[in-house]
Amino acid sequence: MPRSLPPLLVALLVIYSLHQMLISVIAPLSVELGLTPAQLGLVFTVASVTIALSSPLWGLLLDATGPRPVLFAGLGLCVAGPAGFAVAVAFGIDETLTPDLAFVMVLLFRSFLFSLGLAALSVAALAVAGTSTHHERTTAIGLVGAMQGLASAIGPMAGGALALASLQVPLYLSPVIAVALALGVLIFFKPAEGPRDVVPSRPWELVPAFVAGFLMYLSFVLVQTVAVFLTADGERVEAGALDATLMASAIGLAVAQGMIVPLQKWPAVRLMRIGAPMALAGYAVIAVAPSQINSVFAVVAAGVGFAVTGFAARASLGVGTARQGLIAGLVTATGGMTFVVGPMLSALLYDMAPIAPVIAAGAAAAVATGVSLLPTISRGSMTVSGAN
Repeated sequence: MPRSLPPLLVALLVIYSLHQMLISVIAPLSVELGLTPAQLGLVFTVASVTIALSSPLWGLLLDATGPRPVLFAGLGLCVAGPAGFAVAVAFGIDETLTPDLAFVMVLLFRSFLFSLGLAALSVAALAVAGTSTHHERTTAIGLVGAMQGLASAIGPMAGGALALASLQVPLYLSPVIAVALALGVLIFFKPAEGPRDVVPSRPWELVPAFVAGFLMYLSFVLVQTVAVFLTADGERVEAGALDATLMASAIGLAVAQGMIVPLQKWPAVRLMRIGAPMALAGYAVIAVAPSQINSVFAVVAAGVGFAVTGFAARASLGVGTARQGLIAGLVTATGGMTFVVGPMLSALLYDMAPIAPVIAAGAAAAVATGVSLLPTISRGSMTVSGAN
């Protein structure tokens, strides 16, 4: 594994924990700001669109300049975003800003700038992980995903604990932590110098992996979203089920990507062929017994964790080191797109029938399973020597 990766893993864990911490308090803060439900929904939609559209651009920049400029631009944005968000909330609550102007500032800082920074960090980490050796590739990429999954568990707990003192404590603490992190990474991150091999481009060979990856991410978002709807319907699930489901999701991803993938050292395609059917089985159980979603979702999350790690590693192995940035950007954008499409699709399907989003998730996982079994998905993996 590249020596330059551990500082990036720490950066991902901390920044994504701050991101999740702010998500945990944004709903009550939106009430104090006078935001409508539609405006709050737009805050999350703009964030997802920003990640999806900016990630390939960050990837191209990384291939042209190396990881350091992208990393520090991302860290700077991850300081500016939360800081501006805190100012917008403070001035909005004391009515220095009108509700409409406060909303615009929230969109600018929380949704746009912070999401730009998150995308840059993700792309930089995946691209550096992509310089590891062929046999270490799934481990390195799995650890990148595990940091984000672990942050999904840490962030809400930290946000809830800090909010007991005041909702504004997480707001003011986030930029301070981000500044300290940026300084630490500036000191400890040393990008490895190595040959930039150029592999003949055969992008069509990567299409099956991207199709499978998109479908697995989409299936996961569909069921995560329906968990919110099922929780709102008290007759279907018990109280506290949403928190339990989201925690199971975070733990399943972190354990699968951060522990099992490094221990088993399965190749990329095998991870896809194990993970997709595993998630499919979980969706089948949820379809039959929706009230058990919180107890089954850790298994679903583990399956998705295996599959998307395999997808990202397969895509990375299909190109040389000179194009790892672009591949990292496209992988990040693939996940981001599903957070744009998935919630809307899940809501539409839920209006048709409460179980419809789960069935759609199962169908997506089934197609992903089929795609992972295609002989073409194993072709074209390049053995790329990584930096140490």
